[in-house]
Amino acid sequence: MEVKFAEYADAVVVRLIGELDEHTASQVRPTIDMAIDMCRQRTFIFDFSKLDFMDSTGIGMLLGRYKKLKQKGIEAKICGPNRLVDKILNTAGIYSIIKKTS
Repeated sequence: MEVKFAEYADAVVVRLIGELDEHTASQVRPTIDMAIDMCRQRTFIFDFSKLDFMDSTGIGMLLGRYKKLKQKGIEAKICGPNRLVDKILNTAGIYSIIKKTS
């Protein structure tokens, strides 16, 4: 799992590359948390365009980061999931709390 960040005036984009599962979620969590702690923008975008797979542990990690962002008043968004990841997120009801953007 690789994590890349890009900062813009109004958003931080975190791109997850690889698989987000029980083996990798614990590795990326502190990295993303640090970016959230330092975030001064109004939007935090999870870019899943290079994410090949996500399981329930990945969903839990995402929900935990969403709660942390919400406490700071930062809007969370998701962009670019492939068909499999999109189906997982939709089935889990994630899009009812985190907007999907293009």
